[in-house]
Amino acid sequence: MILTIQSVKMSSVDHTTLSDEEPQDGSRAGASRLRILQTLRQAPEGQGVQELAEQVGLHVNTVRFHLDRLVAEGMVARHVEERSEPGRPRLAFSAVGRSGKRSYRLLAEILVSFVSGTMPDAVTAATEAGRTWGHYLTERPPPYRGTDEEDSVSELLRILGDIGFVPELVQSGKRREIWLRHCPFREVAEAHRDVVCAVHLGLMQGALAEMRAPLTADRLEPFVEPSLCVARLGEPANRYPA
Repeated sequence: MILTIQSVKMSSVDHTTLSDEEPQDGSRAGASRLRILQTLRQAPEGQGVQELAEQVGLHVNTVRFHLDRLVAEGMVARHVEERSEPGRPRLAFSAVGRSGKRSYRLLAEILVSFVSGTMPDAVTAATEAGRTWGHYLTERPPPYRGTDEEDSVSELLRILGDIGFVPELVQSGKRREIWLRHCPFREVAEAHRDVVCAVHLGLMQGALAEMRAPLTADRLEPFVEPSLCVARLGEPANRYPA
């Protein structure tokens, strides 16, 4: 089942439009997180954010918030489901067995530090890796057809939301921007900003290229605020081939 797209409203430039603070008090948050974890333990094949939100009766962004905490604590694993039929792959979450804790943050730190410390052009390599995954996570339109701007941006917001961001489309003067709050890789990005942010920029570029969108992500400005990065959108340099 393909996850539905979160509706996004255009707004003026105000960095306080969205908050990445937890939307519940401590006791309610703990109960909600436990309910999410118990639901995942009953679904060994994993579940997507949308269906999980429907089952536990919480808003999609609230579920993403709790899932990020559970992933960071090693109690839930995030993975891309392989598909046997055409269509975009789904990002799913599953409960980690109680016998052991998985430390994906440590693995991310190891891999990112290796890329940063050993590759002659780590940023280029990271951007290309992001582009490759952006292509993979997106469904390509039929030959000789592209995707219009509105649908392209909506699909890109869906992908970014599935990864763990809380994305918002914003009109800044004549330019369109995507504000990215609640970075799911924030701790690693703070130590290796160039590599992690290059992956995210490449992912957006690859996804838009796969859709043959009439725009691309020109650049990504990391941490313009402690919990906010801004992606600038613009026209692609070349027309995408069919």
